[in-house]
Amino acid sequence: MYQHTCTTVSLLRRPITNGRISLYLDFYPAIRNPETMKMTRREYLGIYIYAKPANDIERNFNRQMLEKAEAIRCLRVTSLINEQFDFLDHDKMRGDFLAYFKKMCRKKYEKWDTVYRHFYNYVGGRCTFGDLTVELCKGFGEYLLGAHQLRLTHRKVRRNSAAGYYSTFRGLLKVAYRDKLIRENINDFLEKIEWEDVKKSYLTIDELRQLAATPCRIEVLKQAFLFSCLTGLRISDVLNLKWEDFEIAPDQGYCIRIRTQKTQTEAILPISYEAIELCGERSTGTVFKGLTRSMVNYPLKKWIAEAGITKPITFHCFRHTYATLQIASGTDIYTVSKMLTHKNVTTTQIYADLVSAKKRETVNKISLK
Repeated sequence: MYQHTCTTVSLLRRPITNGRISLYLDFYPAIRNPETMKMTRREYLGIYIYAKPANDIERNFNRQMLEKAEAIRCLRVTSLINEQFDFLDHDKMRGDFLAYFKKMCRKKYEKWDTVYRHFYNYVGGRCTFGDLTVELCKGFGEYLLGAHQLRLTHRKVRRNSAAGYYSTFRGLLKVAYRDKLIRENINDFLEKIEWEDVKKSYLTIDELRQLAATPCRIEVLKQAFLFSCLTGLRISDVLNLKWEDFEIAPDQGYCIRIRTQKTQTEAILPISYEAIELCGERSTGTVFKGLTRSMVNYPLKKWIAEAGITKPITFHCFRHTYATLQIASGTDIYTVSKMLTHKNVTTTQIYADLVSAKKRETVNKISLK
């Protein structure tokens, strides 16, 4: 007959400085910490008592703190039993999903905060883990397709933006299920929002040189954006780039060691001396000091217009420019994929298709008719 091995939870004490004792829980066998996803045997409660209470007030304080610590121990035992025997954990179900979502946003990049704010609006500012159902989550996808932008409230959220937001939300549901905060993997019952094919804008080499030769009223804006054209970095990674990220590679050239904000991918990327020169004089801390995300709006558009470029160009188009020009110059798609920190080379394939279309366009310009 199969026997369950229940984790024993003990309330233990550890002497610390200043005549105090720290209270902690000991788990045997070890459990997985939902924050770090590592196995652990201890949970420090942040509760301290007097090692040698000197009077009734201190003894009463110790008694109250020990009662609270014991109550926490009982909650942990209940939670472990519910988890092991698949009982419905009412305490978890009453947990604030929005607070959990907000906490996850702090570990991620700006897009997560946008998704959080849309979901907050969708549920009216209240949502527990118990409220999460397939119907509620499907409804959020439909809501995004008809929602207005958070800043430009007179404009609707674009379909591809909605697809990206919903993908992020579904990813959060996966994590919540992994952390055993919800009982079923709701994501399995949700359909993704299909992306629309859109033409990716990029600069030709002539347009890029034209832009580089055009003065910009905000010098750090020009330096950062041209740096992106030479490296393919996203705006989030350019904003977070530190001088400490720069290293000398074994071939004596420069490289940067980063963890991308969007995908949390660790990468060592070689960069050219020309890209280094755009960073200015070496210092400490942030490389492009004074650069803000708001500059990608009006200041960027004004600079591009002054260069005589009429096509719609955003900061992300500089990343497209890097990829397209690299492939057009003969760099193999696998290398470009690595430089862009794409997890899958098929993501990079679209740039190869752009170059192929450009080649076809060039061929058709020569005609005997």
